[in-house]
Order: sequence, then C-alpha cells, then structure tokens
Amino acid sequence: MSDNKHRVIGVRFKKAGKIYYFDPQDLEVAKGNQVIVETARGTELGDVVVGIKEVTDKEIVAPLKKVIRLVTEEDLQMHKENKEKEKEAFQVATEKIANHQLEMKLVDVEFTFDKNKIIFYFTADGRIDFRELVKDLASVFKTRIELRQIGVRDEAKLLGGIGPCGKSLCCATWLGDFDPVTIKMAKEQNLSLNPTKISGICGRLFCCLRYEHEHYNDMIRRMPAVGSKVKTELGVGEVTESVILCGKLKVKIKNPVDDVEEIKCFSVDEVTLVSKKKLKDQLDEKPLEKEVKELEDKK
Repeated sequence: MSDNKHRVIGVRFKKAGKIYYFDPQDLEVAKGNQVIVETARGTELGDVVVGIKEVTDKEIVAPLKKVIRLVTEEDLQMHKENKEKEKEAFQVATEKIANHQLEMKLVDVEFTFDKNKIIFYFTADGRIDFRELVKDLASVFKTRIELRQIGVRDEAKLLGGIGPCGKSLCCATWLGDFDPVTIKMAKEQNLSLNPTKISGICGRLFCCLRYEHEHYNDMIRRMPAVGSKVKTELGVGEVTESVILCGKLKVKIKNPVDDVEEIKCFSVDEVTLVSKKKLKDQLDEKPLEKEVKELEDKK
C-alpha cells in the first residue's frame, strides 16, 4: 500500500457536518479561514477547521479536490444572498408540495454556492414519486433541482433543538457522523429499557449511549455477574450489585464473628471470581430486543 503524503486542509460546510480534505495548493490557509473549493457538486464556500497538515493516501478520498481561493467580500455577499434565496425557495417548495398532494415533509433547502443546483431535503414514510414536483420546481428556479430523502436523525441534525439533558443536540452542534447505537448499550449502562426514556427527539436511541461504550465494555468483561460467587479479603461472598461505571461491586458476606450477613463494597480488582459466570453472559442482544418490543407493545 502506498504511503504517499499529501498536504491538505480540513473543510466543513455545515456547523456539525463532516470534514473533507482539500489541496490548499500554494495558498497560505489557516484554521478559521473561509475558502472557495471545488467539490463533486460544484463550487462551494466552506470553513477551514483543520489547518495545513500531511496525510497518507488511505486518509483521503481520491481525487483530492483543490482550494480555488480564500473568500472575498464578493463571495461573502453572494453567500448571504444564497441564504436569503433558500428561505424563499423553501416557501415556494412547501406550496408546490401541497399543490401536488405529496405525503412528504420539507426539512431544508440548500443552494450550491455557484447556484448551479438547489437541493431540497425532505422526510417521508415511504417512497415518493416526485417527478412532476421536480419539473414544477425547475420551471420556477431555472436550474438543476435535486430532492433528497433523509432519515429522522438527519432531520434532527439539520433543524437542531434541545435534548432531554437540557443542552443543544450533539448532532446539530458538533457530532460529524452518526455511529450505530444498540439497545444493548443501554442495558450495559443499567438504564431503563423504556423506549421513551432512552430515545432522543428524533425517536432513535440517544447518540450519547455510545460515548462511554468502550469503558463499559472493558469493565463488563472483567466484572462478575450478580449472583456470582467471589473471593474477597473477608472471605467468599455473593455479588448483589455491580456499579459498572465505577468498577465497584457490592458483595454479601457472612461475618465470621456473629454469622450475620453484611453487604460490603469492593473494587473489581479486589475480588476473584469463583464461579465462571461473567456479567457479559447476561447481556445477550436478542432477549433485550424482545424485552423492548414488549414495552413498546404495552405503550
């Protein structure tokens, strides 16, 4: 595999969008600058979020597009005009969708910088035949029209909002990519499996369930399950509770003096598993999916 080095900058086109690499050529470009670049869909204006650095072939998507120039006052004015036209286009498209009686919800409208294309983002429950709508929009705007169906997570990313935590949505403020999130992650973190309590405003599982996933995974591999027998400095006892995030166990042990059972707290490193059962054996995915489905049916 080639290890050729490429001099690049990282450019983002939306606040929490993906970062794309471009060739700065001989321009002195720094983080915080705005640039005009060549993209697959035409000329675009973007923000430099990664200064000039070198990357290998495997880190770029060929062919590596070039930076055309640093933005000028004229470019900024054109960008501002495009943003105003997007609002007008949104209104027009909303009326056209209603006229065509299409079961779709318009979410956002985006002009490419050079106005060669207008992209309309929408959500819908199924497939939509929007061919007549495209013709109608093209006759109004006299340019290329693209209708792009997006999912509910992408809709939340575009529109933004406040999550149950009281903060702005991660996807709309800084999260560039959506990583897969499973119900097993919620179970591993001892969260309620009630869908309404572990889902974001998009209706999908919280993205933040993944943030501490690796730590939980590591601890779960090491921690005994509830009901396991473990050996401690005070003798052999039974695990009654595990606090995965802290790596702590509550163990029921008989006091050798008065033969009374007591609950003692130990670090996972302070106990030795007597039985072979591990916590991860209790966290199979299929039983969890069945449990969640039963909760949804009750709801």
